[in-house]
Amino acid sequence: MGDDSEWMKLPVDQKCEHKLWKARLSGYEEALKIFQKIKDEKSPEWSKFLGLIKKFVTDSNAVVQLKGLEAALVYVENAHVAGKTTGEVVSGVVSKVFNQPKAKAKELGIEICLMYIEIEKGEAVQEELLKGLDNKNPKIVVACIETLRKALSEFGSKIILLKPIIKVLPKLFESREKAVRDEAKLIAVEIYRWIRDALRPPLQNINPVQLKELEEEWVKLPTGAPKPARFLRSQQELEAKLEQQQSAGGDAEGGGDDGDEVPQIDAYELLEAVEILSKLPKDFYDKIEAKKWQERKEALEAVEVLVKNPKLEAGDYADLVKALKKVVGKDTNVMLVALAAKCLTGLAVGLRKKFGQYAGHVVPTILEKFKEKKPQVVQALQEAIDAIFLTTTLQNISEDVLAVMDNKNPTIKQQTSLFIARSFRHCTASTLPKSLLKPFCAALLKHINDSAPEVRDAAFEALGTALKVVGEKAVNPFLADVDKLKLDKIKECSEKVELVHGKKAGLAADKKDFKPVPGRAAASGAAGDKDTKDTSAPKPGPLKKAPAAKPGGPPKKGKPAAQGGTGGTGTKSKKAVETKEIVEPELSIEVCEEKASAVLPATCIQLLDSSNWKERLACMEEFQKAVELMDRTEMPCQALVRMLAKKPGWKETNFQVMQMKLHIVALIAQKGNFSKTSAQIVLDGLVDKVGDVKCGNNAKEAMTAIAEACVLPWTAEQVMSMAFSQKNPKNQSETLNWLSNAIKEFGFSGLNVKAFISNVKTALAATNPAVRTSAITLLGVMYLYVGPSLRMFFEDEKPALLSQIDAEFEKMQGQNPPAPTRGISKHSTGGTDEGEDGEEPDDGGSDAVDLLPRTEISDKITSELVSKISDKNWKIRKEGLDEVAAIINEAKFIQPNIGELPTALKGRLNDSNKILVQQTLAILQQLAVAIGPNIKQHVKNLGIPVITVLGDSKNNVRSAALATVNAWAEQTGMKEWLEGEDLSEELKKENPFLRQELLGWLAEKLPTLRSTPTDLILCVPHLYSCLEDRNGDVRKKAQDALPFFMMHLGYEKMAKATGKLKPTSKDQVLAMLEKAKANMPAKPTASAKATSKPVGGSAPAKFQPASAPAEDSVSGTVDSKPDPKKAKALGVSSKTKTAQGKKVPSKTSLKEDEDKSGPIFIVVPNGKEQRMKDEKGLKVLKWNFTTPRDEYIEQLKTQMSSCVAKWLQDEMFHSDFQHHNKALAVMVDHLESEKDGVIGCLDLILKWVTLRFFDTNTSVLMKTLEYLKLLFTLLSDEEYHLTENEASSFIPYLILKVGEPKDVIRKDVRAILNRMCLVYPASKMFPFIMEGTKSKNSKQRAECLEELGCLVESYGMNVCQPTPGKALKEIAIHIGDRDNAVRNAALNTIVTVYNVHGDQVFKLIGTLSEKDMSMLEERIKRSAKRPSAAPVKQVEEKPQRTQSTSSSTNMLRKGPAEDMPSRLNQARSMSGHPEAAQMVRREFQLDLDEIENDNGTVRCEMPELVQHKLDDIFEPVLIPEPKIRAVSPHFDDMHSNTASTINFIISQVASGDINTSIQALTQLFQIESLAREASTGVLKDLMHGLITLMLDSRIEDLEEGQQVVRSVNLLVVKVLEKSDQTNILSALLVLLQDSLLATASSPKFSELVMKCLWRMVRLLPDTINSINLDRILLDIHIFMKVFPKEKLKQCKSEFPIRTLKTLLHTLCKLKGPKILDHLTMIDNKNESELEAHLCRMMKHSMDQTGSKSDKETEKGASRIDEKSSKAKVNDFLAEIFKKIGSKENTKEGLAELYEYKKKYSDADIEPFLKNSSQFFQSYVERGLRVIEMEREGKGRLPTSAGISPQMEVTCVPTATSTVSSLGNTNGEEVGPSVYLERLKILRQRCGLDNTKQDDRPPLTSLLSKPAVPTVASSTDMLHSKLSQLRESREQHQHSDLDSNQTHSSGTTTTSSSSTANIDDLKKRLERIKSSRK
Repeated sequence: MGDDSEWMKLPVDQKCEHKLWKARLSGYEEALKIFQKIKDEKSPEWSKFLGLIKKFVTDSNAVVQLKGLEAALVYVENAHVAGKTTGEVVSGVVSKVFNQPKAKAKELGIEICLMYIEIEKGEAVQEELLKGLDNKNPKIVVACIETLRKALSEFGSKIILLKPIIKVLPKLFESREKAVRDEAKLIAVEIYRWIRDALRPPLQNINPVQLKELEEEWVKLPTGAPKPARFLRSQQELEAKLEQQQSAGGDAEGGGDDGDEVPQIDAYELLEAVEILSKLPKDFYDKIEAKKWQERKEALEAVEVLVKNPKLEAGDYADLVKALKKVVGKDTNVMLVALAAKCLTGLAVGLRKKFGQYAGHVVPTILEKFKEKKPQVVQALQEAIDAIFLTTTLQNISEDVLAVMDNKNPTIKQQTSLFIARSFRHCTASTLPKSLLKPFCAALLKHINDSAPEVRDAAFEALGTALKVVGEKAVNPFLADVDKLKLDKIKECSEKVELVHGKKAGLAADKKDFKPVPGRAAASGAAGDKDTKDTSAPKPGPLKKAPAAKPGGPPKKGKPAAQGGTGGTGTKSKKAVETKEIVEPELSIEVCEEKASAVLPATCIQLLDSSNWKERLACMEEFQKAVELMDRTEMPCQALVRMLAKKPGWKETNFQVMQMKLHIVALIAQKGNFSKTSAQIVLDGLVDKVGDVKCGNNAKEAMTAIAEACVLPWTAEQVMSMAFSQKNPKNQSETLNWLSNAIKEFGFSGLNVKAFISNVKTALAATNPAVRTSAITLLGVMYLYVGPSLRMFFEDEKPALLSQIDAEFEKMQGQNPPAPTRGISKHSTGGTDEGEDGEEPDDGGSDAVDLLPRTEISDKITSELVSKISDKNWKIRKEGLDEVAAIINEAKFIQPNIGELPTALKGRLNDSNKILVQQTLAILQQLAVAIGPNIKQHVKNLGIPVITVLGDSKNNVRSAALATVNAWAEQTGMKEWLEGEDLSEELKKENPFLRQELLGWLAEKLPTLRSTPTDLILCVPHLYSCLEDRNGDVRKKAQDALPFFMMHLGYEKMAKATGKLKPTSKDQVLAMLEKAKANMPAKPTASAKATSKPVGGSAPAKFQPASAPAEDSVSGTVDSKPDPKKAKALGVSSKTKTAQGKKVPSKTSLKEDEDKSGPIFIVVPNGKEQRMKDEKGLKVLKWNFTTPRDEYIEQLKTQMSSCVAKWLQDEMFHSDFQHHNKALAVMVDHLESEKDGVIGCLDLILKWVTLRFFDTNTSVLMKTLEYLKLLFTLLSDEEYHLTENEASSFIPYLILKVGEPKDVIRKDVRAILNRMCLVYPASKMFPFIMEGTKSKNSKQRAECLEELGCLVESYGMNVCQPTPGKALKEIAIHIGDRDNAVRNAALNTIVTVYNVHGDQVFKLIGTLSEKDMSMLEERIKRSAKRPSAAPVKQVEEKPQRTQSTSSSTNMLRKGPAEDMPSRLNQARSMSGHPEAAQMVRREFQLDLDEIENDNGTVRCEMPELVQHKLDDIFEPVLIPEPKIRAVSPHFDDMHSNTASTINFIISQVASGDINTSIQALTQLFQIESLAREASTGVLKDLMHGLITLMLDSRIEDLEEGQQVVRSVNLLVVKVLEKSDQTNILSALLVLLQDSLLATASSPKFSELVMKCLWRMVRLLPDTINSINLDRILLDIHIFMKVFPKEKLKQCKSEFPIRTLKTLLHTLCKLKGPKILDHLTMIDNKNESELEAHLCRMMKHSMDQTGSKSDKETEKGASRIDEKSSKAKVNDFLAEIFKKIGSKENTKEGLAELYEYKKKYSDADIEPFLKNSSQFFQSYVERGLRVIEMEREGKGRLPTSAGISPQMEVTCVPTATSTVSSLGNTNGEEVGPSVYLERLKILRQRCGLDNTKQDDRPPLTSLLSKPAVPTVASSTDMLHSKLSQLRESREQHQHSDLDSNQTHSSGTTTTSSSSTANIDDLKKRLERIKSSRK
């Protein structure tokens, strides 16, 4: 017992799990008691037992198990969490309970299963039970069947899905176990009880004996409809209600509701689909074409057998249908025709809706075949066409049927009418809208007057059926002209008709639309009102229109259901009356006089033609009175107007009489029964007077009155033709104006657009502007009604005219057509009610589209064309498609019959050539517009395949497909698309692209629909699988679409559909459903009708009911072609006032706006470094791929999430390219404001940009490149340097784009590559571009080679990596390329190298094939021979060079070597224009100089500036006047138009007159900003040309030869002075080099080039500061390399060597030792002859003038008087160096060396350093610098402090004088240059920029030892240079810039006291500038 007591203490849940059975038994008993006590189903107690319930039912001990089952049953019944256990518990019951021998256990098991079904878990239970049927234990199988049977019997066939059970039934009947077979029989009987005969087909193959037994059982079953005895929890209120009703004796309502559920199962649904296409005989298609009819018969019989399968699997049956159609239409053997018809019947029955897409092809053929008289053929054809009708809608085949109605053959007419009658029986009032009824009735009315009695009878039957279906009210307007006898016949037929949809007709069917779920048939309503007469329901009349129309067909052009769905009876009956009136005969003049005299006073008639106008006027007044008093019935209108038209008639000369006359016409038209006959008498006269100034208005009134009497369409047509048949332009323009007004008053219904268009075109071509203006106004009014399709007719007008038309249309955009005020109620028969009247404009609107003239193009779609489209050769396929596009283009609007075209185009949608796929999509888009709403009949066979294309991997193909689908949906509405299984089949495909595009599309379209076909539910399972798709975008799209599915299907259905999911998935999906339920938008209500559709994309949002509020229509038009993704948010937020405004997206869009305010890039400290570490450590993928895979994109997303704003990231990674464009636009906007952020995320931005390179959308690419240009400009301004990581993950992908086919893109990429050289060394760029030359894309190879040429030209040979030899060898390989452009590029690049490097090139490129070598030599020769032609060549071959070199290369070459100006300047320079930035570089410098030069003009509060006579001091650095002007305030204005200025000048340069040319060039070089644009290349070519011209001997022969030479000479001087000094110097050096190399050029040429160089040398003192010395020295270096000193000395003339020396000497003199800093561009300086030369010169100048002013040395500070004695203490120095070399004493050694150097400043330590390593040398220099900093840092402060107080008090000049006094304390004579230097230092102190950093003397040397004159030796220079470097470094650290810059941009030792001064100065400078403006 001890054991017992132990477990007894345990809590219940532990007992239940105990290993002792007693413990478990006790646990189960206690649990049962607990379960019975818990009252709250949501109590937490339940959850404790969740995991145990399975154990309750699967207990191994039978006794315990029974108790467990009892407890489990109570648990399932009461616990709200029980549902979670369904799967495991039921499977436990099946496996462990159903095999128990105890009947009690089995019963409890069954009870538990049923209880689970009750708590809504039916599907899971059923799934487990069906699994149980496969169990080997027959006991379990029997119990499972029994459970299923009981469930079905209790819950009904709605809850228990019969299809899976029926599927396994035949197998159960074959079981060896009798018990199983018996149980199967019982369940078969139970199923039969619910679905009756639908069960027969699936069981037709079971054992006949069993079938017979079943039949016997089935017969015994009661015939009443079964009712479920037990309900789900959610339905239990219903159960209670039902019980009450039964107690009250039953009610039709209850019966009706359940009756509705019985026929729910369709036998077809229960069948397995059979695949037959593969089973067709292999030779079927050959046989069916065979000559022998027996063979054709065999082929057909084979098909007949296959199509007998009652359900066929969907597939591509197009070819089979085509073959059968051919037999039906063309075969001569009628037996085969019948057989083919049977096959078609079988196909239609087996495929059902899936056959719909072929219906359009077959229907016309079958109908025409009814000419056969043989009954068996006729019967087969009838069966076929009836079966086909059920697969499609009447709407879709209406065109074809109506076309056949006009056939002459009576049998065809009869059979067609009979077919229509049969079809009508299947319709309801909603599926047979007026728009459809109208054409059918019109055609049938012709038939009731046919001569053949059988045709008449058939027509009566059809009309009778229509009458029965839609009720008299709808049909009567069409029967207005039918005589009584025939009308009775129709009614008689209608009474005999039995409708397929039961007894309900007309109104009952309409009522059903008010139910929330359209799928439920409203039988209850039907029961209540069997009376279908209109009188019984006066109220639903107006109401019914809106809702009833909607399901009847998709919205057509933005208004409810196709055209006649609304449409007042008013218009119809009006037309009816008017048709009777037309017949008024034309009366003779005598009869008219007689009739008129009867109603008019006698005097009146006599005075009509009196010669006295007053008498005529009096007569008119009497006439008017008489007319006013007449009664309508008595008024002889025709007679009266004849009298008025009688002489003088419309030639009346007196305007008063005329006005009266016209007024009377209007009166007669208004008051009498005015016929068209009468109208024709007067219209001519009216049109003649309409342009009259005085009578025009009266004429217009009369015309309006006639229009009201005789309907506008007819009147307008008459008036227009009359107006345009005469010449008077005033009449024409006024007629058009009248018509514009009339259309607004009458509405557009019935107007013949065709007729107008031709007249309007005539008017548009008129010479008179008034006529054209009126025509355009009329078009504007028509646009209101017809919409954008109107424009298509005028596309071939002249552009100017077209733009006027567009402007007019623009004005009309967003306006609603006004409600018609006239022509509505006139003549209307009493039956019209307001509801219909109100919707009148709709009718008109839709007609407008149908009135557009449509061309029949089927005859142009020949079989040749079709075979072309499907040819094997893609070029021929393309030709075919081009032809189709041309045919459609030409026809503009076409009829829906397009022959074989759909099948042909469908084939092209999966063409392997994507270009053709896109072309096909474009054609389909064209088709949608061209066919209009009737395109809906092609949705299944062409629209759905387009959806398949949404799965294409190429983005551009997908977006084209989406545009096409939208264009189609715009025309057809959504119903066609959602019907049937096609859409769900597409969604089923596991293609992420297809899924995301399709779901996105549905999410956009569904919210706009008011109801959807029930087939939408078929998409739900696939939607759920999308919610768990691997692809994130698919999941997101599925979540977005969820609320809209729910909006149409309801939460219940959606939740129920989750039953089939796995438990884990199910929970997730249900959670999402709950979330979606909260966000579920309301369905668009009737009031939002007008709005909801246009948002969905229906084309012109014009046809909205007049009642639609204004804001609706606006939103409609805004969105009429919605951006697929924006539509949701935009459409909604734009109309929050309507019911749809309650949608959630409007909230989100508001939220988004708030979010977007912050920064877009978040600066994460060290974020970039961390990312690089991760990539190096291979923690993340290296950014290296041929096409970006998903994992790269995901990785980038993750990396971006921390540093990019969430909303921007969503845009950046959106699947739609338009969002990428948005993202780029935002990034461009934030570029300037978020520099740090951009730089911090640069690696990520560049990576994202590389992804955009793989997009195919050009607009994104262009935008991306635009952004990159701005980005790299910013980076170079910020002096940023790309890291290796950034470069390697970006440059290779950028280089891919250089091979793009579009020029614009290539240019942009080249420009970006150029700009990149500013932030990334060219030598490192080189290998990347080199790699690009290996591409397969020849364009890319060519462009890369050109780029390499540019790099070599700009930076010399040193860029060639790894070595020039290797690089050139690689380049030379391409000379033999098969592509001409690549060959040329390679040759040009090598020629460029040759120009730089000379003959050495041949060594470097190694051996070439003979052919290549000869090409190269030829090219080199040509380039030498024809330098004058070079500019042209360069422009052609390298558009880049001329464009970009001007802007970028100047900067590009300065690039790393020199810094940007100070921050202040930077901010002021125009960041977007690098060239401008350069020119504004020295703003303060220049402005100060302007102060001196313009002291008269500048009104300034600084008189001191003028007092100091400093002119002589400033003389040396005065910049020439024009220089100052360059930065004049007008620069910007001028620059903005640089392009136009240049264009103008170039046009002059190209002039034939030589003087004009020279003048123009001079002008070009007069304008400094333009002159500076010229790049080195251009200048070189220009100078070459000018010098050649000056030397041309032919000029001397001209009369004004001297004049020309003088002009050219002047021009050369201008070019030299005004061009960018660096560029011109560089150009001259290259030119000199070329001329010396070329043997052909004359010595005179070289001489002139050298003269130019001397001129430049003379200018150098003034321009030295604006020159990029690095580049010039590079050019000199190259020159010296090509011409070493020895070679130069061999020249005949000594000029070249002298020129070079002079240039170098001047540079040395001006720059001093600092010149050696400018050799940065020369790679191996040590080898360079130039460096040695410079060093020599420097040494020489040092030795000569130890005491030169600092202008030369620029390192020494004060004058140097004495030279210290040069003590040569070599031993001492050697000792010191030894110490430095040893580890221990190194510091001591350095200190000693420093002391020694200080003492003997001229001591030469060079020999000691020369032999040591580079590392040792730099170590020594660094050491000395450190010591100097320590010691001198202290001595520097007092001096600066001494200066600052004075600076605070005085302005700059005073400061200058202070410095001068300082200098004089030495008692030496000091030259002005020293003061200049001092001034510079002070300005530098104040933070002002001195021309360029290069000129700044180091402060230390100036201020630290002012009184001690020192000897400037080379070591001293080194010394001071080092200290300068050090300061620059410090300063860089302060300003957070990269420490690897070479030069400082100012020093940081400014004292705080000077800051005030800086501000003051800045303000003054600003004032000076503004006063100058």
